Amino acid sequence: MPIIQFPKGLKWGTATAAYQVEGAVSEDGRGLSIWDTFSHTPGKVKNGDNGDIACDSYHRYAEDVDLLHQLGVNVYRFSVSWSRIYPNGKGELNPKGVNYYHNLIDKLLEKGIEPMLTLYHWDLPQALQDDGGWANRETIDAFILYAKTVFNEFNGKVKYWQTINEPLCAAFLSNYQGVHAPGFQDLQLAVDISHHLLLAHGRTVRLFRDMRVEGEIGTATNTTWREPFSIKAEDMEACKREIGLNIDWFLDPIIKGEYPGYMVEWFKKKGAELPIKEGDLEAIHQPIDFIGVNYYSGNIARYKKDAGLLDIENIEIDYDKTYIEWPIYADGLYKVFHYLAERYGDIPLFVTENGACCIDQLSEGRVNDQDRIKYYQQHLTAVSRAIESGINITGYLAWSLLDNFEWAEGYGKRFGLVYVDFHTMERIKKDSYYWYKKVIANGWMEI
Repeated sequence: MPIIQFPKGLKWGTATAAYQVEGAVSEDGRGLSIWDTFSHTPGKVKNGDNGDIACDSYHRYAEDVDLLHQLGVNVYRFSVSWSRIYPNGKGELNPKGVNYYHNLIDKLLEKGIEPMLTLYHWDLPQALQDDGGWANRETIDAFILYAKTVFNEFNGKVKYWQTINEPLCAAFLSNYQGVHAPGFQDLQLAVDISHHLLLAHGRTVRLFRDMRVEGEIGTATNTTWREPFSIKAEDMEACKREIGLNIDWFLDPIIKGEYPGYMVEWFKKKGAELPIKEGDLEAIHQPIDFIGVNYYSGNIARYKKDAGLLDIENIEIDYDKTYIEWPIYADGLYKVFHYLAERYGDIPLFVTENGACCIDQLSEGRVNDQDRIKYYQQHLTAVSRAIESGINITGYLAWSLLDNFEWAEGYGKRFGLVYVDFHTMERIKKDSYYWYKKVIANGWMEI
């Protein structure tokens, strides 16, 4: 049986997000976020689910850190709830919210686990949304105030920092497709917000440097791969647009200082233009220490007129799928690594999310999730292939530590290495947990 060996310096970990796991939405001074509002709006989330309790990690964080410690990880990626720090997005600071994250970080450090702190994982304070949300440039100023507070509080404790998780989702899934909070369907609004999110990112990175905050700062970027159905120009261009909206649109301004021209022209064709003001691109174009790679799926695709925003349709050729209906296409991750390295040079790549939604059945206290293990085997093989090919990959984080609130899918879609009984909050280690623990301990896996 072949052995896949990983380099000794590779960082291993898992990831979560505040609204998906914390719960305690009205405790200790936390303010409302857009996800509180959205999830309590009938018809927005399956089964009427919400994050009011989630995994109750606000109260059970010590138990969750013990699970991480037993797993043997080096890094734990989590996000801070902005409205737990500033209930109204700005103004009065909430010391109890700050104290929660001190307690979490201190517990991680006590167990020898490096915190990776994400400033924004989609839970904009509702008070800021009431004033226009990310469409209002003043929200960027509020974000900088929030980031400065977090930097001041946790400087010296946190080694890895990320600004904004998956801005594609925060802009387009939330404001063009309308399936995530706040739920709008307006292309110009989505394009405006994508630009403002990038401005918030750039100004935050500049603040990080100006404050001489310790550690490394980077992104958490959506990535995907589309292999053209044929070599026809229209198929190749459609796939380029799909990859480009995920990657180029959000990384080119950061790393190259400009938006990809072909996407700018595409949006103009669709009736939307960038709201660029003087100095914006300079503000966005700040050096980052690593690119966070979030990858779940890919596909073969071709051009189809008026098929969605990008005139593209997927051609699913006998791929297995996860329970959330995403094709399993591990080779796409390998191609993403090469694409990033060729487009942006030798910036370190850190896989900040990768995982599978499966039908997890609890039987006699065990979850035998061999399908998830297979998914991880396939994608970690892609990681190894890329490393062996000379790609600078520094870490891998499995999504997720816990089954949690899966946004518009509610609690019916499980991604965790640990099974959560959402009635009792009991945590049960799945077979994938034990498998991943062995990979981390050994530094290799069998396939």
